[in-house]
Amino acid sequence: MSTPTDEQNKGVWLTQEAHDRLKAELDQLVAGRPAMSAEINARREEGDLKENGGYHAAKDEQGKQEARIRQLTDLLRKAQVGEPPTKVTNAATGTVITIRFQGDDETEKFLLGSREIAGTTDLTVYSPESALGAAIMGAAPGATVTYQAPNGRDITVEVVGIEPFVP
Repeated sequence: MSTPTDEQNKGVWLTQEAHDRLKAELDQLVAGRPAMSAEINARREEGDLKENGGYHAAKDEQGKQEARIRQLTDLLRKAQVGEPPTKVTNAATGTVITIRFQGDDETEKFLLGSREIAGTTDLTVYSPESALGAAIMGAAPGATVTYQAPNGRDITVEVVGIEPFVP
């Protein structure tokens, strides 16, 4: 039998509100595809494509929209929708983590989860795929982990506490 924490580790955890918001964004982007195609066709008919800034801008915008559609589709396919775990013992997606950086007296508290739910909380949100998130996944309070920051430096943190996320 799997625990809520195990289930949260299987995919990206989202609240129902965040899921609905992202689904509405995806639906809007998909519905806008015909208008974007019409815009590109209209710009194409303006003349020489090498010197047609409107055409290139429209193609750029289409590329950004298609990338966001792919991102949202993938995210929603992996999403675990529902309530965060109510009892936690280890760092997992959907938990609030308190850490202390080595050499620092102050602690930092953040949500380990999808950046897509950032709009539903005042907490900083770190993805489980980020350098810090990946390093602390599965860690228990009292654990010390070292990870490599994007700038190449090794950073050591102590996991001070773990608690369920309450939206």
